[in-house]
Amino acid sequence: MSDWNDKIIEEFRANEGKVGGPFEGAPLLLLHTVGARSGQNRVNPMMYQAVEGGYAVFASKGGAPTNPDWYHNLLANPRARAEIGTGEVDVVARVAEGDERERIWSAQKAAYPGFADYESKTTRQIPVVILQPA
Repeated sequence: MSDWNDKIIEEFRANEGKVGGPFEGAPLLLLHTVGARSGQNRVNPMMYQAVEGGYAVFASKGGAPTNPDWYHNLLANPRARAEIGTGEVDVVARVAEGDERERIWSAQKAAYPGFADYESKTTRQIPVVILQPA
């Protein structure tokens, strides 16, 4: 997975935030977090949805039974950075709850049906995380 992410990150940076393959045409950002246990800087490419007050990202992990590491990193240290296009923005993360989560999650599944597939593969509720500019 790391090698796959490294290739997407390289392509993202070489093409002003655009990539091909399964992410072609999709809104993509690079999320910089600090490892909850290691304290090391981490970078993860992921799709996002522009929402009022920031960006929503989805801890889907392809429908795996556990949340992705970046989600745990944000819970431990909600201050992060996002590369979007050719820019960077410092953000503070918070987990969306209730109606807010449902509205954003439903819109994501409608726009990108793969997310509904991820949801069907797991029993956990996939977290929706709001990245608000700091």
